[in-house]
Amino acid sequence: MSMQQSYANILTAVGEDLDRPGLKDTPMRAAKAFSYLTSGYSKTLEEVTNNAVFPSDNDEMVLVKNIEFYSLCEHHLLPFHGRVHIAYLPSGNVLGLSKFARITEMFARRLQIQEQLTKQIADAVAEVTNARGVAVVIDSAHMCMMMRGVSKQESTTRTVSFVGDFKTDKEARREFLSAVPEAH
Repeated sequence: MSMQQSYANILTAVGEDLDRPGLKDTPMRAAKAFSYLTSGYSKTLEEVTNNAVFPSDNDEMVLVKNIEFYSLCEHHLLPFHGRVHIAYLPSGNVLGLSKFARITEMFARRLQIQEQLTKQIADAVAEVTNARGVAVVIDSAHMCMMMRGVSKQESTTRTVSFVGDFKTDKEARREFLSAVPEAH
């Protein structure tokens, strides 16, 4: 069964009339949107980084802040969205700055939980850069908490993942966390 037919079945199951003008092309549009929202499955780390690792003698923290993202919760298929902050301690190589957004996007465009997304980004940056340490913070709002269930409109969730020196060096971790803005 095609994704488009599956959406038609869902709409019919909730009592909608697929011949109603507003719904005529909805199964096709919904299937196309869902394919886009889960397009991260068709990408690899090698593709999204595209050999953009460059030699560098910089060994101080590199921090990319406020990378916005949208993802779908694997439990309810509802959106969650927010910002990612990524830092790493180079060890002879640096990664092109746009690649942090591409790595984030690749993992965010999969059915996710925020905790796993945070770890996947950190592990990917560590793998590509061979950095001494990687730190990732994600602040996000979850529609599964806002639109259903407890209906808490102002709640946000912060997750962190530390790899290498950021896990063991309290001063490096403190420097990173002090540079990352608080969620609003």
